[in-house]
Amino acid sequence: MKSDRLLSILLLLQTRGRVPARELADRLEVSVRTVYRDVESLSAAGVPVYAERGRHGGIALLPGYRTDVTGLTSDEARALFVLATGSAHADLGLDGALGSALRKVMAALPAPHRPAAEATSRRILVDPVRWLSGPGGGHEGPDAGELQAAVLTDRRLRLRYRHGGQEQLRTYTVDPYGLVAKAGVWYLVADRRARPRLFRADRMAAVTVTADAVRRRAGVELADVWEVLRREVEERPADLRVTATVRRSRLDMFVRILGPFLASPPSGDDPAVVELRLPELPAARSLLSFGPDVEVLSPEEVRAELARVAAATAELYGDRAAAP
Repeated sequence: MKSDRLLSILLLLQTRGRVPARELADRLEVSVRTVYRDVESLSAAGVPVYAERGRHGGIALLPGYRTDVTGLTSDEARALFVLATGSAHADLGLDGALGSALRKVMAALPAPHRPAAEATSRRILVDPVRWLSGPGGGHEGPDAGELQAAVLTDRRLRLRYRHGGQEQLRTYTVDPYGLVAKAGVWYLVADRRARPRLFRADRMAAVTVTADAVRRRAGVELADVWEVLRREVEERPADLRVTATVRRSRLDMFVRILGPFLASPPSGDDPAVVELRLPELPAARSLLSFGPDVEVLSPEEVRAELARVAAATAELYGDRAAAP
């Protein structure tokens, strides 16, 4: 639509200053001739735009001309640029529209708000989809606001960190790319020794901003590193094969919770037989939440692990029940 294209040109010029006609044409996916016609239309509408030909030429606005989005505070501007991952927009065919809309908003922001908004868009990401196998719960750590402030310093960070299932704290010096909120859990995405790593915020005992400038890999952005790390987690090999029976009355709930781990559709009548592929032995403990409605048939190591955990749980609550 021409009116949309004219607004895009106006806001791009306002943000960038002088822009070559070829670059405008490429970004708007039109010909250079169309760009010049659009410039004439803007000029006819009273916009002080002009074109300079030659090697260092381009299209520009007269100095001092701008349109503002008024009334926005700095925090409100930053809030607009906390981006979700593009999968939902791509599913709707709106990923291109999202980028175009954000460019327009960025161009129309008052100049003092732009640096913070741009930094937020590059350092904060929201991914609302749960992991196929969510990591275990952690300890309370620094809040997201404190972590955001640390990330935006563009300094290296020193973490005191507790891995899942461990009590010992470890110390890491990392180069942060930014923060990701994954289904309500905040993660720090960073390089450690030039390799991508993921750190849960609620497992951090302390975060210290060092005096050293951050050392990110050239040309690599937060979304790039997050995609690599997300795939590593979700595509982790599932080598533990488990056969179990499930009562039909609980099968729908069983499939909703453990569906990602089903190796094949349930078979049989009542109880149904299911085949699961789990990443590791502790993951099988989730089957205990179904009580006697789920029975593991094989392998024996899983049956032994569930029996051990169930016995320890029964002993714990049995001791409390016997106490006066």
